[in-house]
Amino acid sequence: MQYLIAFVTGGLICALAQVILDTTNLKAAHILVALVCLGALLNGVGLYEPFQKFAGAGALVPVLGFGSSITKGMLAEAERLGWEGLFTGAFEITGLGLAASVVFSSLTALLRQPKK
Repeated sequence: MQYLIAFVTGGLICALAQVILDTTNLKAAHILVALVCLGALLNGVGLYEPFQKFAGAGALVPVLGFGSSITKGMLAEAERLGWEGLFTGAFEITGLGLAASVVFSSLTALLRQPKK
């Protein structure tokens, strides 16, 4: 049952983003940034954790999970270091994922020819 809940929840989030993309003049980048900010906001006010417990992996697949991870790292480092942690905390938890995406996208760009 947990798989079904995760699939439906992640699918609904993505479907909602697609409906917004199709019915407004917003670009995909605008929706991407809005989802990251929404995930960060939900984590900041303490609502993302209960949502994640309900949705399981369905809450982590969309971009909401990335915004939540950034906020989680910032809040943890702010507790540990003070206000300086707000600047370093975003990279504490998400740094490995960001580094991997840069490395693999660079390798892909070197190995593949872009379409003209």
